[in-house]
Amino acid sequence: MIKTDILIIGAGPTGLFAVFEAGLLQLKCHLIDALPQAGGQCSEIYPKKPIYDIPGFPEVLAGDLVDNLMEQIKAFQPGFTLAERAETIEKQEDGSFIVTTNKGTKHQAPIVAIAGGLGSFEPRKPLLENLTKFEDNGVAYMIKDPEVYRDKKVVIAGGGDSALDWSIFLADIAAEVTLVHRRNEFRGALDSVEKVQQLKNAGKINLVTPAEIVGLRGDDALTAVEIKKTGEDENIILEVDSFIALFGLSPKLGPIGDWGLEIEKNAIKVDNALDYQTNIPGIYAIGDVNTYPGKLKLILCGFHEATLMCQSAYQKIYPDKKYVMKYTTVGGVTGFDGTKKESPKAVVKAIE
Repeated sequence: MIKTDILIIGAGPTGLFAVFEAGLLQLKCHLIDALPQAGGQCSEIYPKKPIYDIPGFPEVLAGDLVDNLMEQIKAFQPGFTLAERAETIEKQEDGSFIVTTNKGTKHQAPIVAIAGGLGSFEPRKPLLENLTKFEDNGVAYMIKDPEVYRDKKVVIAGGGDSALDWSIFLADIAAEVTLVHRRNEFRGALDSVEKVQQLKNAGKINLVTPAEIVGLRGDDALTAVEIKKTGEDENIILEVDSFIALFGLSPKLGPIGDWGLEIEKNAIKVDNALDYQTNIPGIYAIGDVNTYPGKLKLILCGFHEATLMCQSAYQKIYPDKKYVMKYTTVGGVTGFDGTKKESPKAVVKAIE
């Protein structure tokens, strides 16, 4: 059983910043995310796309924003349960909650903060016969451990940043990498497109465009894919060990929608007049996953909601304590690892 002060469901920017705000209050956090890494959409969907509305950053890449947030919370030593989806929640006699993931990992906390962005992300799957037969037997929709593909023949399908970046990364790991896309043009970052072209010219990546995967072959495990190239009558049969379909992720509220929370248009209704608490005391919803009058789905709004949520959570956990807020310029930042950041003190010297 993993125990913590605040259990955060969703490790996107809002969830990560909540760790910082909780840390200032000396509250420990643990995060659950269905994706294999922290960062939410910023890491999985558009890590190399610039964001222009983060205060203090005229322009910042989504992936860099996540890296900065991870660095900012390092001193508060959050725990992570990644590549697992929050499945069920049970309220205990002491008022705390036990949240269990789809893999059976149990977490207990007096406060649950749902920061799941647009919800848990489900992979967009290609419409292929026998697709489910090969799932976990050669077919994957995200890469959790690149070493799985060492010295293997891999075919990747997709035309966005994720397909480009993983093709580049696996070029030095896999025995053979083939990238298939239905168009000649890619939707990814220009430097990634140019890098793929360079690797193609160097013979390290096979590029098949415009084309689609139209069939899968094998008995118990995947052994080959069938590729239909536009304008050609005969399909290509390519021997492979793995087929990775990177067509993006589809957001869904998922099992959280069955937790008894008040839902409106696939979002969780909260009390925005006070602390972004749901209709269940002790459960909050912050960031894009919530809704209230005037709601704006912006990262900076999620940061604000996370801040007020943590203040409310502190009062629930310590009802007899009165917290006096101090600006970080005054009180500094004291990490759970013993580190402390603070402004240099002014030197007062008497004049003789």
